[in-house]
Amino acid sequence: MEQGGLSRVSDVPIIKGTEDFDVFYQREYSGVLGLGVALSGSRETAEELAQDAFLAAYRDWDRIGRLERPEAWVRRAAANRSVSTFRRLRTEAKYRFRLAEPMGTDDSGDASSGIDVWNEVRRLPARQAQVIALTYFADLSRAEVAETLQCSVDTVKTHLRRARRTLAERLGASLEDGGT
Repeated sequence: MEQGGLSRVSDVPIIKGTEDFDVFYQREYSGVLGLGVALSGSRETAEELAQDAFLAAYRDWDRIGRLERPEAWVRRAAANRSVSTFRRLRTEAKYRFRLAEPMGTDDSGDASSGIDVWNEVRRLPARQAQVIALTYFADLSRAEVAETLQCSVDTVKTHLRRARRTLAERLGASLEDGGT
């Protein structure tokens, strides 16, 4: 059905029961980007993480869009990609060190704004860093973190407790347990 040579938008098949991807993307992007910044320490890297996660969701939107919480899937994808990115950067840093190349600096400056806490979070084991970022940055409940990371609430509590203990030791502070 064309009017003046253009097809009508209503002729585009829409999968029943799924939200339009563009609406989903607009609503969730800033939160996933923020999670990426918290996990990577770099806005540039965070943008790549978010874009990769959303691209993966878009490519399989007819399945992802039907999930009860597609935003949890995208957050998990970004969090998992951050681990891969960190491993790649660590390997690159070791290689540069061996070659005595000076490391480039990320002068974007917008990740930590002088606060050492997120730098220390990024030094935690990957799962602990993800739990901290999802709990404190994304403001998810323990149940939502568990759903996002596909683990039990007890596992989330364990990672949270261990991460808080490590952060308290490294930062010389006393962190409240917050009911774990």
